[in-house]
Amino acid sequence: MRVGIVCPYTWNVPGGVQQHVRDLAEALIGYGHHVSVITPADDDARLPEYVVSAGRAVPVPYNGSVARLAFGFLSASRVRRWIHENAFDVLHVHEPAAPSLGLLACWAADGPIVGTFHASYTKSRVVSVTAPILQSALEKITGRIAVSEAARKTLVEHLGGDAVLIPNGVATERYAMAEPLPGWPGRDTTGTAPGARADGGVLGFLGRMDEPRKGLQVLLRAFEILGPQRPGLRLLVAGPGDADDVVARVSPALRDRVVVLGMVSEADKVRAYHSVDVFVAPNTGGESFGIVLAEAMSAGAPILASDIEAFDRVLLGGRAGALFPVGDAAALAASAGELLDDPARRKQLSAEARAAVRRYDWSAVARDVLRVYETVALPGRTVVESGRGA
Repeated sequence: MRVGIVCPYTWNVPGGVQQHVRDLAEALIGYGHHVSVITPADDDARLPEYVVSAGRAVPVPYNGSVARLAFGFLSASRVRRWIHENAFDVLHVHEPAAPSLGLLACWAADGPIVGTFHASYTKSRVVSVTAPILQSALEKITGRIAVSEAARKTLVEHLGGDAVLIPNGVATERYAMAEPLPGWPGRDTTGTAPGARADGGVLGFLGRMDEPRKGLQVLLRAFEILGPQRPGLRLLVAGPGDADDVVARVSPALRDRVVVLGMVSEADKVRAYHSVDVFVAPNTGGESFGIVLAEAMSAGAPILASDIEAFDRVLLGGRAGALFPVGDAAALAASAGELLDDPARRKQLSAEARAAVRRYDWSAVARDVLRVYETVALPGRTVVESGRGA
């Protein structure tokens, strides 16, 4: 099958949707399908051979964040040319409601189109105003996928229609085994050591440091509470953002115990998950799934996460990871302290997480996506430029 995948966000900046698109593409290629991905990207960016640039993205406020999107004449022209030059059996558009390539692709194409909806958000005036404009594109989608119940609810309530639920995937084997980062001791999951770790333990965070809904500010406040009680406790932070700004938000007495890696390679990201005793996901909202949780679960990291709906669902109501009230730094500090003092509990959470994440492995998720493709694809019909006929 010839599959065209449209990624709305720039390939140059890490993100859950980009990771999803990359892993799906590589899973489908592994099954023997021909796959081409079009995405916003700098023209001089180093891209995998299956990825095509639609031009440079620009930062746009979207869904409580700042997304790097592409929407304009150059991008529209490149999308049309990409569709024209490939005889796709199916066009798979991610986040077709976002003001980016997915929307342009829906307008530009006729034929079998699948849309995947990732976002979860509350209805706003902007959504109400733009919904009629979006309908001309969304009505072309013949198969709809939502990555979570929250994303499906957003689609049903704000844009109309329904979708089959297929969760985000994760390449579980990629995260399963790794050496800790240099200078980090790795996890104590023996379940035999009494009390706190002799070195005080390590808390970890991975996400955009300058994006409030990722919740780093909540974790930093919790570290201010917990740090003085545990002289050896350290905090390992990774992700895009200003490292100096993060360190400046910490009391001088604790700054030497906060290590900010900044943006890391895929290999070092995996190693980071294996370098912490407790991985903390303090997100405050706007998450429909939580791919960072699935990655940490695959690595067997004991998880402490805010109790937003998406995280509660992925962590099985607290069985595969501990939960604390969203935004409550004191509760986060208390829960983290309890986990650091209880290696047996950490070991249990690690085992439960590894078992629970199997349902999200790409070996299963990609097959479910292929079933949707097979449902909408028609023999002898390919995706063509809009107005040229099928």
